[in-house]
Amino acid sequence: MRGRHLEKETVTVLSPLEEDILTVLWKKQQARVREIYITLKQKRKLALSSVAVLLDRLYTRGIVDRRVETARGGPRYIYFQKQDKKAFEQSVVESTVNKLIATFGENALSYFTERFKK
Repeated sequence: MRGRHLEKETVTVLSPLEEDILTVLWKKQQARVREIYITLKQKRKLALSSVAVLLDRLYTRGIVDRRVETARGGPRYIYFQKQDKKAFEQSVVESTVNKLIATFGENALSYFTERFKK
């Protein structure tokens, strides 16, 4: 799965940090921005604001979901995955294959037929 995500039927590239964020969410099920940041800063140098911005982008793309929690100091988001890892990967593969067929038509179908005869 490394390097791809599903964006409303269009496959595009996920950054390594976006992939790491998703990995944390798949393990934790749900988390606040700060929790994800604390987990990731053990492996890499990054800013809390970078994690917040990327989570917002993943939310906008429909890859993660969120709900608001009222806390001391104001509201904050709790993020959670929309699909488990297996379902996410399957949707990426399906979207990629559909895009290849839509773009290359018979050439893509011929390739898949030959490739999977083996």
